[in-house]
Amino acid sequence: MRAEWIAKRSGQANVSQMHYARQGVETEEMQHVAKRENLPVDLIRAEVARGRMIIPANTNHLNLEPMAIGIASKCKVNANIGASPNSSNMQEEVDKLILAVKYGADTVMDLSTGGGNLDEIRIEIIKNSPVPIGTVPIYQALESVHGNVENLTPNDFLHIIEKHAQQGVDYQTIHAGILIEHLPLVRNRITGIVSRGGGILARWMLHHHKQNPLYTHFDDIIEIFKKCDVSFSLGDSLRPGCTHDASDEAQLAELKTLGNLTRRAWEHDIQVMVEGPGHVPMDQIEFNVKKQMEECSEAPFYVLGPLVTDIAPGYDHITSAIGAAMAGWYGTAMLCYVTPKEHLGLPNAEDVRNGLIAYKIAAHAADIARKRPGARDRDDELSTARYNFDWNRQFELSLDPERAKEYHDETLPADIYKTAEFCSMCGPKFCPMQTKVDAEALTELEKFLAKEKEPSSIG
Repeated sequence: MRAEWIAKRSGQANVSQMHYARQGVETEEMQHVAKRENLPVDLIRAEVARGRMIIPANTNHLNLEPMAIGIASKCKVNANIGASPNSSNMQEEVDKLILAVKYGADTVMDLSTGGGNLDEIRIEIIKNSPVPIGTVPIYQALESVHGNVENLTPNDFLHIIEKHAQQGVDYQTIHAGILIEHLPLVRNRITGIVSRGGGILARWMLHHHKQNPLYTHFDDIIEIFKKCDVSFSLGDSLRPGCTHDASDEAQLAELKTLGNLTRRAWEHDIQVMVEGPGHVPMDQIEFNVKKQMEECSEAPFYVLGPLVTDIAPGYDHITSAIGAAMAGWYGTAMLCYVTPKEHLGLPNAEDVRNGLIAYKIAAHAADIARKRPGARDRDDELSTARYNFDWNRQFELSLDPERAKEYHDETLPADIYKTAEFCSMCGPKFCPMQTKVDAEALTELEKFLAKEKEPSSIG
């Protein structure tokens, strides 16, 4: 779809959507997004120009179906996949990608750290993906020096970042906000630094006693991103890894730096979203969202969860979906899903499904709470089907039709029960929705009640 669009832009020094938006150009990607979001294209262009919305769309990712991340658009969900040295391989990750897209992932991040040739895995994922692909290039940079953090050089980082850009990665997590002066601020934390990228850079700075190379070479990264429209996903290296550490001095110091970097990227018309915390008590979520908007000039916020409690390993897709729904309600633009395997191991296909559905629920609930036009239409249609005992239509409208039908059919599998006016919970005699009250009966009742209120009828 995008081959013809991209061909017209060849030879230009900056091909970012923000660059065109600021020139008053409504690109084909903006027009496509406007149709998907049911919003005016001039609004899409204005939001991209302002920086409140991004359209992650690398010019080398031709099979991409453009989408938007921003407060004016629907709340989005990202799914993480990625091969590990200890488990999985390229085909398993492609299968997870296909499953994630099937269940509604708006973007997918390839977090591969092993399990095969990382370039081949990434290229295969991009080739099969109609949704934007994000990566964390620092992982491959570390692999390129065989895991020896102290051997990394700024050129190692820049080489991998450019390689990902050329391969078609739509947004990259760049951990440029963690500074050497921030490191002492984690002293009183329970869980220290839990970001993999942040941990790598912290070890590098502690060894070399030098400033974060992604920060000192930020302008070089901007020049790479201009060439094929890669969006920044500014990584939160000092995000809290437990509720005890939430909203602390370290997290907020890095957030201020991320705000400065956001505006620095905007000076060059480069799109930015900002990553946010992973563990936050419910009473601090609103503060975190509003603080990010303040510090980062309303750049789209992208949060991992957040988990609202730390006591449920194996169920963290639930503990985090609670926080995610609240974050979305307060204005977070994209939610990064958490699977049941969070903190425990590499998720499999079923974990991807469970995590993604939990987050699609959270994002949709946030859209309803924010009163987005049309957000509740599907809910109302499903409720109508439920009241009319139209089981097949109810399944169709479900976020996970296969699971809904599976659960219904566990006890009432025969086709005859697809038209039955009951399920196995209440049975044929106790379903309250069998009590159909028609308009004529209600009119007669209202007349009766009105008559009862007349003074002459008292006594």
